[in-house]
Amino acid sequence: MSHAPQDPRTQRLLLRSGKSPYDVVPVEEALEQDVIATNSGNLIFSDATHKILETPRTEVVSNGIRTDVSAAGRINEEFDAFVIPLANAFRPSFEAQLKRLTRLIEKLRIPVVVVGVGAQAGLGYNAARLKGIEPAVRAFVSAVLDRSASIGVRGEFTEKYLNDLGFRDVEVIGCPSLFLYGKELTVTKKEPALGAGSRIAVNGSHSAVKSQGLDRVIDRAHARYPHLRFIGQNLSDARQLHWRDLSDPHALVTAMPTHPEHPMYREDKVRVYIDPVTWIDDLRGFDFSFGSRIHGNIAALLAGTPATVLCGDSRTLELCRYFGIPHRRIDKLTGEVDPAALYEEADFGPLMSGHQERFERFTAFLDRNGLENTFTHGDGGAAFEERMRSLTFPAGIGPWNEVDLTSLSSRFAFLQRRVGELGRDNERLRRELGRATQSGGALPTSVYRRARRVVGGPIRRALQSGR
Repeated sequence: MSHAPQDPRTQRLLLRSGKSPYDVVPVEEALEQDVIATNSGNLIFSDATHKILETPRTEVVSNGIRTDVSAAGRINEEFDAFVIPLANAFRPSFEAQLKRLTRLIEKLRIPVVVVGVGAQAGLGYNAARLKGIEPAVRAFVSAVLDRSASIGVRGEFTEKYLNDLGFRDVEVIGCPSLFLYGKELTVTKKEPALGAGSRIAVNGSHSAVKSQGLDRVIDRAHARYPHLRFIGQNLSDARQLHWRDLSDPHALVTAMPTHPEHPMYREDKVRVYIDPVTWIDDLRGFDFSFGSRIHGNIAALLAGTPATVLCGDSRTLELCRYFGIPHRRIDKLTGEVDPAALYEEADFGPLMSGHQERFERFTAFLDRNGLENTFTHGDGGAAFEERMRSLTFPAGIGPWNEVDLTSLSSRFAFLQRRVGELGRDNERLRRELGRATQSGGALPTSVYRRARRVVGGPIRRALQSGR
């Protein structure tokens, strides 16, 4: 049931997000810390949630995406609610993280509000592949509903999935990302048709490129449109661009434009963004965006740029259906598909005409769960936007094609700092190891784990980056 904070005039919210929208993080640090939680699309909806929930009476604090179960006591003392924006969290590969979140939530005495969670299955909406994670999903949803009035889901498939598991307090609210500007959303076609001079953005996952035929679509568009740009989202994409790091398994997908062997990489026609603000700003200058990445195309729509989603699974399909975003099923495409045809057929009427009603449904969900929003209870996000304009964020990460002092200086400065930090960490670990050995006891598990984390990963990445 609902557990509204005792004093809604002085709310302090903990938000599950990789970083605060106000944090300006240098590229090297952002990649080392993984502030995008493996996918920059995560920051689109977490930044939007931060803006929406920040009011004169509400402070929003990022948890840095960490799920520290031992921090439950501190969270109970310091915060009035824990807000969790999620994407496709009901999937087998996220089961371990979901279980950790559940363990934390079960220790919390404050409200826990989930906004926009989704289940991931195929385009046929068959939930059979999710059978194995049902216990984890049940435990998570039960823990959330014990601490909130309802759970907010992305669309029709996830609603039915949870209803079939026996849950009734389920509300379809879409994704917070499209409410970044509240009830305002305007998408217009700047040109009557796309041509060779058009600026077109394309996006896609590794699986869509490798297994769903998106590689042929990209290659054809690359041959036809000189101003085509690919926008990647994975952490591995960013590391391939900035460091030419090919250690990730994704590097096996050489058809991905973020791979150094791809012609679009060599032609400087690839970007990955660490901050949504620069991502959206850059897309304002494009005529069209398309591809399989839902938040890559939502970034375009927020910029007012027409976009079409090539849906490859239930998570993208249900969100497109809910919001009225132009889309096609990727399994119905051929290599002949042309962005000009997608642009011509795209109708943004349903997206815009239904936006206010969907926004009001979203804010009503927040109200029922005791959360204020800036559009109803604040300045409509004006202070947020003003603060964002006062900050200078890193530009989108481009391919490392040139070796010069400018391109090398920040990279080597970062590596030098990391070597110093690792040396100091190593010395602390040596002292702890010495004390443990002198006491005659076994090496504490916490020391071993910290040693492996502090020394193993960073050293491995630094060596790979220096190749």
